[in-house]
Amino acid sequence: MSVALKSILGAIVAPRGFLTAGVFCDIKRLGTGKGSAKGKKRDLALIVSEVPAAVAGMFTTNQICAAPVKVCAERMKGGVAQAVVVNSGNANACTGKQGLKDALAMSDLVAKQFHLPAEHIFVASTGRIGVNLPMANVKNGILECAELLGDGPEHAAETAEAIMTSDTRPKQVAIEFKLGRKSVRIGGICKGAGMIQPGMSATGARPAAVPQGVHATMLCFITTDTAIEAKVLQTALQEAVAHSFNCITVDGDMSTNDTVLVLANGLAENAKISSAKHKDFAAFQAALKHVCLELAKMIVRDGEGVTRFVTVHVSGAKTFADADAAARAVANSTLVKTSWFGGDPNWGRIIDALGYSPATIVEEKVDIAYSTPTSKKRFHSLKKGQPTKTPFKTLCAAVAAKEFDLHINLNLGKSAAVMYTCDLTEEYVDFNKGDVSDPTTLGG
Repeated sequence: MSVALKSILGAIVAPRGFLTAGVFCDIKRLGTGKGSAKGKKRDLALIVSEVPAAVAGMFTTNQICAAPVKVCAERMKGGVAQAVVVNSGNANACTGKQGLKDALAMSDLVAKQFHLPAEHIFVASTGRIGVNLPMANVKNGILECAELLGDGPEHAAETAEAIMTSDTRPKQVAIEFKLGRKSVRIGGICKGAGMIQPGMSATGARPAAVPQGVHATMLCFITTDTAIEAKVLQTALQEAVAHSFNCITVDGDMSTNDTVLVLANGLAENAKISSAKHKDFAAFQAALKHVCLELAKMIVRDGEGVTRFVTVHVSGAKTFADADAAARAVANSTLVKTSWFGGDPNWGRIIDALGYSPATIVEEKVDIAYSTPTSKKRFHSLKKGQPTKTPFKTLCAAVAAKEFDLHINLNLGKSAAVMYTCDLTEEYVDFNKGDVSDPTTLGG
């Protein structure tokens, strides 16, 4: 559905009735770990709605999931949220009973500060795995945030910074659009640069459609003043995430902490969207999908060491599962990604990745082509499983751009899938390798 969307300032405080703040409380240490060199970076934030809001969420399907994910997944059942407390520098994952106790303590501190039910407070964390939170610092940060809450773009920017780890820049977006005669807004922030191949579900349970495998966290917080029922909001979010965050990969690793939360407080006073059949649902769905996709692409573009952003289109598959599997095999192939870094249009590596994927592939039917993101003109390197006469220099020029599209047609059916991915560089390896001479860079 086509919806007129207007970009506006303010990110998560652009919608009516939302406040936020971000502070530095030294949760990890100065900076956020190896390679960050960010100095005294904010590392704790609050997002607060002035009134109770409907809530929807999607969470990592990693079988090892962090304490805050467990808290949020349980509280989702109530369908109501009024605040989110989030920290960077410490994932609060693999921290056992103490980690769960600390996650609950974070929400209790916020609840007490604002006289709210604890079950209406959601929690998120990102950073090093296997280290207990410094709760005295966390408490100080929460108390300071509570005093600094505001609804200006600068407040949103502070929060966008506070959730970053290895990110090089904040990621935020806000839009305004019409539902009936009412103007409504959706704003969002996210973080992520490494340990990126989300495969989220509403409960954290692992459905068959979610990629299985080995899988730095991605977190996303979205606010809206739309009036919408929590269950309908969840339906919209699941669809939006399926076509955005669950379609990105930087390194093929799924985090223990991946979380997307949406709060909808209804202050736009539009006719309440009470079902997916409501006249305004499709417009809201389209707007939410736009916000999620814009934020998801920002994560890939800011991937650790990334120099190229690649959209992998797979069409002509027998089933969606086949299309998705083929796209992921190519998007995650180390050999393919390193060839892109070198500007090499190596179709041999691409068809090899297709061949070992779980998808049904017939060599004599595969087409592979490149294009610029805005052009319909495609340069084929492979037709019906055989190399074309397209000059090598032409193919090299196609993949030399900072952003390009890869088109793969399996010519076996009508199903298609898209993945957003990147190259793999020496910088990624340098950033993520351990250094035994500096134990502070090792561990979780």
